[in-house]
Amino acid sequence: MTSEHSGRTEDTSGQLTGGGRTDPATETFVAHRNLLFTVAYEMLGSAADAEDVLQETWLRWAGVDLGTVRDQRAYLVRITTRQALGRLRTLGRRKESYVGTWLPEPLLTAPDVAEDVELADSVSMAMLLVLETLAPTERAVFVLREVFDFGYDEIAEAVGKSPAAVRQIAHRARAHVAARRPRGVVSPAQTRDALDAFQRAIETGDLQGLLGILAPDVVLMGDGGGVKKAILRPVVGADKVGRLLLGGLRKAAAAVSLRPARVNGHPALTIRLDGELDTVVAVRMEEGLITGLYAVRNPEKLSHMQQETALRR
Repeated sequence: MTSEHSGRTEDTSGQLTGGGRTDPATETFVAHRNLLFTVAYEMLGSAADAEDVLQETWLRWAGVDLGTVRDQRAYLVRITTRQALGRLRTLGRRKESYVGTWLPEPLLTAPDVAEDVELADSVSMAMLLVLETLAPTERAVFVLREVFDFGYDEIAEAVGKSPAAVRQIAHRARAHVAARRPRGVVSPAQTRDALDAFQRAIETGDLQGLLGILAPDVVLMGDGGGVKKAILRPVVGADKVGRLLLGGLRKAAAAVSLRPARVNGHPALTIRLDGELDTVVAVRMEEGLITGLYAVRNPEKLSHMQQETALRR
């Protein structure tokens, strides 16, 4: 099996035939690997768990008689979905004992992710948090139908339901997400402008400037995973959030630097302490204001910020 990031390919399985050529099963898997990773990541919100799901998918795929497979892409997605559903339930138990707030694992993404507006929307931190409110099967159905446009029959095979049941689940999940997803369309340029203003206000200690770009009911969430210090519960309200941010960063001002980044297909910020990555800050934007701030500090969740991850539909 191979891993592809930023166009770079490295062998991770040793599944090679003589002369260094990969066998047909490996070639097919590699061709769809980025798609399979994206499916698993959207279902789990965890890149580490998505990678594990791909390993499990590969082990099952390697034992399949390819001559019996009519649609290899659909077959691979079906294996991935089933493995991700099992992992999602395990992940749910882990979250119950997680220290503080659990946030999705941020990904450094290439510019082409942002160019696919629907894909970028589906992997945004804000949307992944909305997907967290769905039951496992609802999440799988929503992702496969709304993001990847699979047919109801194909989804039914993947989740072990009848096509009629899948239609009902899809309708219910669609309504659930629509009621909770960010309102309106915000361009990357608008998000960048808001983050530029946010960064200037933080760096200059300008509370009024900060309050000017935070929605009155803005929510700040932090994820330290019990490893790094972080707020344990969401903080709500522009004044509370603004003062907390300025107060916290002022204490380490000399060692702190904020830099723009492209995270999960959207503009974001990274916070570095003495040059080392410490925090990834993603935002939820609505009507030109920041309504959500998601600060991930857990070092176990920052490994996919070292190089770009390729996502595909």
